[in-house]
Amino acid sequence: MSTTLLAVAHGSADPRSSAAVSALFERVRSLRPDLDVRVCYLDHTAPSAEEALADLAASGAGEVVVLPTLLTSAFHSKVDLPGVLAGVRERSPWLRVRYADTLGPHPLLLEGVERRLAEAGATADPGTALVLASAGSSDPEANATIRAMAQRLAERGPWREVVAAFASAASPRPAEAVADLLTRSRVAVATYLLAPGYFSDRIRAQSAGAYAVSEALGDIPELARVVLERYDAAVSEPALKGEQ
Repeated sequence: MSTTLLAVAHGSADPRSSAAVSALFERVRSLRPDLDVRVCYLDHTAPSAEEALADLAASGAGEVVVLPTLLTSAFHSKVDLPGVLAGVRERSPWLRVRYADTLGPHPLLLEGVERRLAEAGATADPGTALVLASAGSSDPEANATIRAMAQRLAERGPWREVVAAFASAASPRPAEAVADLLTRSRVAVATYLLAPGYFSDRIRAQSAGAYAVSEALGDIPELARVVLERYDAAVSEPALKGEQ
């Protein structure tokens, strides 16, 4: 039997979020029908990561790949989930846990952003500036990842320029970035979020003047491929019983 894939998403009180996550992992199952794929959440939505791991351990699973279903590596992937896994080591030392990388950054996500922009009626051209809008983080490295992605999108172009913006915790805010860019070009906004919800609504509300605002990434082929790449990479790495 293959190693179980346990995806750990952020979770949201907005039902659109869990619906989008569920749809994404249904796509993953369709690509790899023999793979046991399970989904849990850090907050708001059941089951929790602790509950899902306890269920796997109780059912006799020997090994699991835990996938932080997040677009950047920040507090949740660096602190929250490792803390959960430390508890698993203590309670279920027979369960081997492989900890995969977060979904982003990854080149396929650039293609995913471009797909959603095209669906919104926006394609790269020298007369259009792009705002890459993410949730934002208190972790400077996570925000630096978004800025680096904006640079990669600029290189793929031909956008006039690409600016990263953050709906919380960092600046500029989407409204600030859009207003500044509108002084010299028309503007499109790429919503760089895994799923719709509070932050996607906030980004759209702060995008006044932009001629196009894309949807969150959600259920797209590129994301499903990244999930399976992260899973396969984690499986190929050596894992010690009861250790991370």
